[in-house]
Amino acid sequence: MAIRVVRLGSPRTRGDGLRLGTVRRPPRGVPKTEHGSRDFYDVWLPDLAPTEELVKQALRATDERAWRSFAKRYRSEMKRPAAARLLTLLAALSQGTDFSVLRALLLEHGASLA
Repeated sequence: MAIRVVRLGSPRTRGDGLRLGTVRRPPRGVPKTEHGSRDFYDVWLPDLAPTEELVKQALRATDERAWRSFAKRYRSEMKRPAAARLLTLLAALSQGTDFSVLRALLLEHGASLA
């Protein structure tokens, strides 16, 4: 099976599979029971989201150098035990399950991607 990366709230397509929400905060004003039906995500995994400080850095990134700095710090955050275990689990699940989530980090953990 394969992993596809989709934008939060983008319409579901055939074969989308399970959507994993890798955002720090859930969408405002949307009841938890409606996250899936409104095309956000089926399961929320905030441990794979950048920290709030890092999200702010990304929003201020105006050039390639700033973006590379963000990416380097994000990768560092994803080496923390909880995040690393989740990435390993998702990479293993990608061998037999369709779902949508973080592409580059999962590739490094042995995921099968579309």
